[in-house]
Amino acid sequence: MHMSDGLVNGPTAAIFGLVAVIGLTVAVIRARADLDDRTAPMAGLVTAFVFAVQMINFPILPGASGHLLGGALVAILVGPWVGSLCIAIVLAVQALLFADGGLTALGTNIVNMALVGVFAGYAVAVALRPLARRGRGGLVATAFVAALVNTVVAALAFVLEYAIGGAGGASVGTVFPLMVGLHVLIGIGEGVITAATVGAVASVRPDLIHLLRGSTTPLQIRGRAAAEGSPS
Repeated sequence: MHMSDGLVNGPTAAIFGLVAVIGLTVAVIRARADLDDRTAPMAGLVTAFVFAVQMINFPILPGASGHLLGGALVAILVGPWVGSLCIAIVLAVQALLFADGGLTALGTNIVNMALVGVFAGYAVAVALRPLARRGRGGLVATAFVAALVNTVVAALAFVLEYAIGGAGGASVGTVFPLMVGLHVLIGIGEGVITAATVGAVASVRPDLIHLLRGSTTPLQIRGRAAAEGSPS
């Protein structure tokens, strides 16, 4: 999913770089309302988790592999505004320290994964929130679907950018089925990892899950009871 330098032309990279700056600026402003004594530590944990898991690739087809994007995961756990900042930090560190994704392509990568991916996953999760509030099974199913959709939509954003200013030598007709087809498969792996992670958090502290805020589900009641019963 990471775009490298030269995959889109300079003007396209600059335009989406500006979109990334505007989007992250809005996220910084809006994230202040979501950051509290519960969300801030969780944001640090999910950022570290996504960074670590993105370093692990899993094979899809011969010569092709994928990794967790993390958009739906962070959106469900800490909300879309904080979540987009978490993914953007991961992408910036990867580009600057590990050459994973080009510097000129950092804006496009942030748009695809930290903005489009996160908010697509969150939109699906919100649409399925009634299911998620029924219990742990519904929450896990919601996380799976949101992660699958997040991955495919982020891939479509990549195709759109390539259609606008692709400089990789391949036609859009070749890039579209390759990107979407592979990322449906990647999305299944993303869904499994996201569902397992959200399910693990729900088993211990469901009250920390942003998507469930304001609900009175059995999950939330157990989470509050566990928090109140823990030693201070």
